[in-house]
Amino acid sequence: MSNNENGICMKKTLGLLGVTMNAMALIAPGAFLWITYQVQTAQTDPSGAFTAPDIWFGLLVALALAFLTAGSYAMLTRRYPDAGCGSSYDFADKALRDKGSSNRIIRFTKFAVGWLSHLYYWVYPGVMVAFMAVLITFILQSFGLGVSPLAQIGIAVAFAAVVGYIAYRGINGSTKTNIILNVVQLVMLVGVTGMALVYRFLNPEHVTFLLPTLGDIVLPHDASHVLFQATIAILLLVGFESATALMAEAKKPKDVSKAVILSLIIQGGFAYMFEYFGAQAWINSNYTVTTSGQTYTGFSAAAQSSAPIGDMVRNLGNALLGGNGFVLMLVVAAAVAAAILGTTLACLNTGVRVTYAISSDKEMPLPLGKLHKKYATPYIGVIVLTAVSAVIGAFGVLSIENLSAVALLSNIGTFLLYGATNLIAFVALAKEHGSVLLRRIVPILGAGANVVMLLAVVWLGILGGGVTQAAAFIAITATAVWAVIGAAYFVANSRTASTKLLPFAGKGLQPLKTEQNQ
Repeated sequence: MSNNENGICMKKTLGLLGVTMNAMALIAPGAFLWITYQVQTAQTDPSGAFTAPDIWFGLLVALALAFLTAGSYAMLTRRYPDAGCGSSYDFADKALRDKGSSNRIIRFTKFAVGWLSHLYYWVYPGVMVAFMAVLITFILQSFGLGVSPLAQIGIAVAFAAVVGYIAYRGINGSTKTNIILNVVQLVMLVGVTGMALVYRFLNPEHVTFLLPTLGDIVLPHDASHVLFQATIAILLLVGFESATALMAEAKKPKDVSKAVILSLIIQGGFAYMFEYFGAQAWINSNYTVTTSGQTYTGFSAAAQSSAPIGDMVRNLGNALLGGNGFVLMLVVAAAVAAAILGTTLACLNTGVRVTYAISSDKEMPLPLGKLHKKYATPYIGVIVLTAVSAVIGAFGVLSIENLSAVALLSNIGTFLLYGATNLIAFVALAKEHGSVLLRRIVPILGAGANVVMLLAVVWLGILGGGVTQAAAFIAITATAVWAVIGAAYFVANSRTASTKLLPFAGKGLQPLKTEQNQ
C-alpha cells in the first residue's frame, strides 16, 4: 500500500542500487565482526570445550540457511509485485487470498505475523543503539576518559535521535547515507583483512598461529561445534529481507527481488566470509589479555577482551605500519561506528514501514499510519520508534546481561518472522509452475532451519548459566508478554472493527480501502 487516508503517497524513487544499499546496510559486516567476535570466541559446548576453531565453517552453514529464507522472500516479491511496504504482513494477506481462505483466517494470520515481527524490527534498532554506546564508550576509554553509566545512557539517547532525524527526512536521504556508509565499511574490511593476511604470510613477529594451515581455517573440526557457531552466525546475516519493505518506493518491483539476493551475496558471501577468514588467520598464541590478574591467550584472550578486533587492528598497525596501531584502531573504530549507524537506520526505516502497513489496516494505532506531507515518511512511527530505540539502547548499555537479553529478544523475533515467511511462501507458490525445488523444498527447508535455529539459540541460552541464562529468561518472558499484549489488543480491536472475527457486534471503524483489500 503506497497511500494513506490523506492521499499522501510514498514516492517511487528507488532503483536497484538504492534498494540493495538499504538492505546491505542492515547486514553490515563492518559492524558485526567487531561486535560479535568476542561472543563467538567465548562460546563453549556443554563439556566446556571452545568452539572457536569452527567459526568460519559455522558462518558458511548459516549463510546457506540464510539463502533459503532469502529465496522465499525473493519469490514472494516476484509473485506479488504490487505488494505494499508491509513485507511479510502483505505477503500473508495476498497468499491467503489466493488460496481462498476466509477473512477470519486472513486477518488473524496477518496480525500474528505483523505483531510478532515487531520483536525484530522494533527491538533491533535499540540493540544497535546500545552497541553504538558501548563502542563510543570503548573509544573514549582508549583515551583514558571515564564514562559514567549516565553518560552512556546520554550517548545512546543522542545516537537514537540522530538516526531518527535522518529517517524522518525520507528514504532518499537515508539511501544516500547508506551508500556512503556501505562504501566506507567495505573499504575498511578489505583493508584490515588484507593486512591480517599479509601478517599471516609474512609472520613479522614470528608467532605461532592457532590454526596452523589455511585448511584448518575453513574446514570443520567438530559437527556439534559447527552447529553452535551457526546459531550465532545466522544472526549476522539477517536484514536482506528489509528490501521488501521498500516495495512501495521501488521504481521496479523486480529490483526488490534482486536486491534481496544481491545484498546477501555481497555482504554475506563476500564480505563476511572474507573478513572472518582474515580474523581466523591472524589469531595467534602471542595475543594475550590480562584481566583480574589472570592472563589469557589466543581464543581465550579474544573471549575476555571487550574488543578483540580492536586488539587485532592495533597489533596489525604496530607490526606493519611502524607502530601506528592505536591510530589505525581509531580509524577502524570510526568505520565500525559508521556501519552501526547504517544498520540502525536501515532497520528503523523497515520497522516503521511494516508498522505503517499494519496501521493502515487499522490493526495498530491509526497515527502510526500517517505520512509526512513533505517527506512522505511514516513520521509519527519514526518518532515513536526513535523513542523506543533510545529506551532499549539505554537499558542495554548498562550491563552485559541487559544487552544480551534485548539482543536475544530481537533474535527470537527474527526467527519467528523468517519461519512464518517461509510457510507463507510455501502457500503462495503452490499453484505456480516451475521448479519443485524453488516452490516447495526451499520454503520448507527454510522454515525448518529457522525453527531449529530458534530452538538452538534458546536452548544454548538456558544451558549457558550465569548472565547468559538470565538474559535468556528475560527474552523468553518478554516474548510471552508481547504475545499476550497482542492477543488482548486484537480482541479489544475486534470489538469495534467490522471484520467480526470474534463474536462481537461490529461497530464504528471501517477498514481503509487499500490496494490489498480493494
